[in-house]
Amino acid sequence: MTTPDIAARRVLGACAALMVGALALTACGGNASANSDDSKGGQDSAARTSTAKIVISAKDGSTGASINTTGVQVSDGRLTGVKMTVAGSGQAVDGTLSADGSTWKPKERLERGTKYEISATAKDSKGLTAAANSIFTTVNSSNSYIGTYTPDNGTTVGVGMPVSFNFDKVISDKKAVQSHITVTSSSGQQVVGHWFGSQRLDFRPQEYWKAGSKVTMKIDLDGVEGANGVYGVQKKTVTFTVGRSQVSTVDANTQTMTVVRDGKTLRSVPVSTGSPEHTTYNGQMVISEKFTQTRMNSQTVGLGGEYDIPDVPHAMRLTQSGTFIHGNYWYNKGNPPFGREGTSHGCVGLADVQGAQGDTTAKWFYDNSLVGDVVIVKNSPDRTVQPDNGLNGWNLSWSEWTAGSAV
Repeated sequence: MTTPDIAARRVLGACAALMVGALALTACGGNASANSDDSKGGQDSAARTSTAKIVISAKDGSTGASINTTGVQVSDGRLTGVKMTVAGSGQAVDGTLSADGSTWKPKERLERGTKYEISATAKDSKGLTAAANSIFTTVNSSNSYIGTYTPDNGTTVGVGMPVSFNFDKVISDKKAVQSHITVTSSSGQQVVGHWFGSQRLDFRPQEYWKAGSKVTMKIDLDGVEGANGVYGVQKKTVTFTVGRSQVSTVDANTQTMTVVRDGKTLRSVPVSTGSPEHTTYNGQMVISEKFTQTRMNSQTVGLGGEYDIPDVPHAMRLTQSGTFIHGNYWYNKGNPPFGREGTSHGCVGLADVQGAQGDTTAKWFYDNSLVGDVVIVKNSPDRTVQPDNGLNGWNLSWSEWTAGSAV
């Protein structure tokens, strides 16, 4: 899953409602100043006043400035210098000046709850100087929310991959938040959002994404009030590509899995699903994570001390509650269960070797799978997986899905 967008991770930043203050030479107070010659006074002084008008988006003294869109712009002139620092420490904030000299923006998203200073100068066509300053504080974490999202920008995913947001605050105005996130596909498929509770919002089309399509997610939550006094801090466009279509079907009756890619069967392989005591969920499940090797401990999924395996090979997550499809090297070599019986604690096992090396069934499936591929389990005595247990909203009908939209 994507973490909040503080380093290059899928989480994007934004902020409280933009408070704009025009700090021009002839009108601003405080410590704004200009290098105009007014020694003659009267009409001659007015004639010598710069026509350049500087606007710093974050108003002097404000405490809810945007971490995304704070910047400087000038009309009737050209910026000649902008200095931005972290108040107190004096740490410089690098920025970019537009080619025409009309705007300046920080290169990186600002930090939440941080006090900054900006001083800017500009000249008009006659060379007369204007100046403006602002000291402000960006929106703080207690008054803002961020949505951790998946998939990441620039990734290629399987046809079952939904767009999924998990917000760090309870969202009471779901309509306002959802209406400021748009997801579109080059395939033309209609995409609708669905709320799971008050902190998770997923988007998907009625059917799986069309193979090869491009999906664009536009997040415009900067300043959007999601709850009383709590504002969004994200403004970003994310795109990802849908790869080939691969859907694998596990039949618990026959203990086999049939892998179908772009409508053609690649291979049918033997598996071992859950035991009679620990059955495997039925339903459509989406691969959400892949690990060449990972530790699996029964206590982390609410069981006793049945197992603690430090190096489970070729593991791919299907549910948040702990269902994986993975390699198994600890099986009884004299009586392999694959294709014969269910012996797991609810996972789907494939024949493998310790160390995740060798030409094994599990390695083949791992190498041929993408995050976002679909694994369907049928004929298990267990119930259908809950749609919010992992990225598994496909287990809702389209009418049920659209009923969960706030717009």
